[in-house]
Amino acid sequence: MLSLKSPSEIALMARAGNILAKVLKELKKHARVGVTTKELDELAHKLVLHYGAKPAFLGYGEGKEQKKFPASLCVSVNDEVVHGLPSGRVLQEGDIVGLDFGVLLDGFYTDGAITVAVGKKTQPQVKKLLEVTELALKLGINAARLGNHIGDIGNAVQTLVEKHGFGVIRQLVGHGIGRQLHEAPQVPNFGKPGMGEILQEGMIIAIEPMVAMRDWNVILSPDGWAYKTADGSLSAHFEHTVAITKKGPRVLTK
Repeated sequence: MLSLKSPSEIALMARAGNILAKVLKELKKHARVGVTTKELDELAHKLVLHYGAKPAFLGYGEGKEQKKFPASLCVSVNDEVVHGLPSGRVLQEGDIVGLDFGVLLDGFYTDGAITVAVGKKTQPQVKKLLEVTELALKLGINAARLGNHIGDIGNAVQTLVEKHGFGVIRQLVGHGIGRQLHEAPQVPNFGKPGMGEILQEGMIIAIEPMVAMRDWNVILSPDGWAYKTADGSLSAHFEHTVAITKKGPRVLTK
């Protein structure tokens, strides 16, 4: 069921989103050569508690029989698209690392992600992958306007990504968000203009382009959490939580 948020609820989610943005900003500084993904998770956990909120992902699972996520931060390295488990893995020169974080504040969730190049030797095509994916997020947000459709968002993302020769992940999508981490509607990163749900005032959605360097097919890793590109190519992921308002899309995670 679609859940529309009141102005006061949107304001609360904006406060949660501001905390999330601060955490990601600090994590970006610490995603350096020699740092382990577990250390980034520990930092994220410490920071969100310092700001008076809770980590949204820790212990998260949508069904009674579903296993619970054991960390506060998703850390996805290189060919890992999303949901990478923090571990003793040490970041190396030339890696790219996706940092996906959620904040829970006063009963409401926000969700956001960035992808960071590690070290100083980023290959031109890798730099282009990150730039295109981040720009795709901006274009998707720009399409998230009152009266437009979910398909307009996906089309904006897909058109740019495929123009540059990259692949838009099909099996994983964005989502509504609010009192639950995942709500209706689903927000694919591909689609046709004018198709799908109409965007209404008070809708809040997580728009999150996930882009592969080559083919868009993904597989689930043996740990049962991380999704990886099937061909082993690099992947980037950027995400914002966005409110649909009369004045246009409002990014809450900044």
